[in-house]
Amino acid sequence: MSRFPELLIAALLAAGPVAAAEGTGLGRLALPEEVAAWDLDIRPDGLGLPEGSGDVATGEELFSERCAVCHGEFGEGVDNWPKLAGGQGTLDQADPQKTIGSYWPYLSTAWDYVHRAMPFGNARSLTVDETYAIVAYLLYNNDLVDEDFTLSRENFLSVQMPNADGFFLDDRATTEIPAFSKPPCMTDCKTDVKITMHATVLDVTPDDATD
Repeated sequence: MSRFPELLIAALLAAGPVAAAEGTGLGRLALPEEVAAWDLDIRPDGLGLPEGSGDVATGEELFSERCAVCHGEFGEGVDNWPKLAGGQGTLDQADPQKTIGSYWPYLSTAWDYVHRAMPFGNARSLTVDETYAIVAYLLYNNDLVDEDFTLSRENFLSVQMPNADGFFLDDRATTEIPAFSKPPCMTDCKTDVKITMHATVLDVTPDDATD
């Protein structure tokens, strides 16, 4: 195996901070238009949203033409394709429906995903205004806006998602990990073991010895 990477790192370390500041002579700085082509993410606070707008009526036409084949005319889902509407009040049930209206905490997630990955098989074919319109229609299907609503960069943050407060920071490092990292208890152990059930009775053991 070649040791070139190790030798290169050693040489850079030996050269000191001057070489790091001047670079290695490999590649070039990315052009602004190249950075812009990748800088597409939309933050929950609206940072990154482009100028534009789209209304519910336009979104309904676009959705019917570009999205309904998988998601249904009203976002109800076709076969096993995802449901995009409904499901409010089901998150604490045995079979929760995780839709834009019931589960997603940020509208930016919907806008970003539609613009970046939809329609299926033809990603990034939607214009900015078309994306605003489709997202407006999805909001309408989830009873979050009225039928005459127009979504834009200016009013984007005014839309309140029902499950915005349903998420919390991952605290397992301070709760679960300490609880499950304690030394095992080795005192007051049982003196006898009582068998309450056999695997064959529970039907988890194959009947055929060749299985």
